[in-house]
Amino acid sequence: MPRIPIITLTTDFGVNDHFVGAVKGVILDIAPEAQIVDISHAVQPFDILDGALTISQAYSYFPSETVHMVIVDPGVGTARRPIILTADRHIFVAPDNGVLSLVYDREERKSVRHITAEHYFREPRSNTFHARDIFAPVAANLAKGLGADRFGEEVADYVRFASPRPKPGSEGTLRGVVLKVDRFGNLVTNITQKDAPLLFGDAPPAFKISIGTKAQATRMCTNYAEGTPGEVFAIIGSMGFLEVATNRGSAFQVMGAGKGSEVNLVLEG
Repeated sequence: MPRIPIITLTTDFGVNDHFVGAVKGVILDIAPEAQIVDISHAVQPFDILDGALTISQAYSYFPSETVHMVIVDPGVGTARRPIILTADRHIFVAPDNGVLSLVYDREERKSVRHITAEHYFREPRSNTFHARDIFAPVAANLAKGLGADRFGEEVADYVRFASPRPKPGSEGTLRGVVLKVDRFGNLVTNITQKDAPLLFGDAPPAFKISIGTKAQATRMCTNYAEGTPGEVFAIIGSMGFLEVATNRGSAFQVMGAGKGSEVNLVLEG
């Protein structure tokens, strides 16, 4: 049975304008057999870290040879490079601005190429819509089976950033940051089980998590429904990070904190 090519889209385009439709049109004109999957078009505008988090949490669940097009591109039209990342099982097409940084961290074997084969681009080429005129035709041709080596030479100086890591403070304290506020108002921190193993043991010590000034989380729950109404509590979410949440409510609103807010975890006793 022939493989059905899959192309995923992760962008900050939203759904109110024509951008996503135009990109899909270009893809289907070149690869009409392709199955296009929207991972998200709600990445925060211009937020490269949010885009990196989004694609890193989704790509590995797709079949081998899926092409992932990741467009969060505040530098569109500048000298920033368009690139192809070929990993063990997946292919990525994106601007070279760090949006694939968390994928680089997860993939041991990888090859990054600067896309220079301009004969694959749409003409005339817009300086403000490279997703349509550069990335979409490249993604479509890759999905059709064209080798990544047809698009440009390998590079080693691709842009990547280190994801923010929590820092230990005085004894029993850990200082982190809110990476993301999800659709439900949960505050996703950058703290993992490896960063605070005592908190996730069979008999965790008492603790306080402060984010903002309105409330503190002092209890760990195993699911969202375990929390009492109005209570803010800690939980390990599906992304593998410590979250601060509230049952059927928004911790974002209750705690008066959001993305970039400082997280202070204090283990007592």
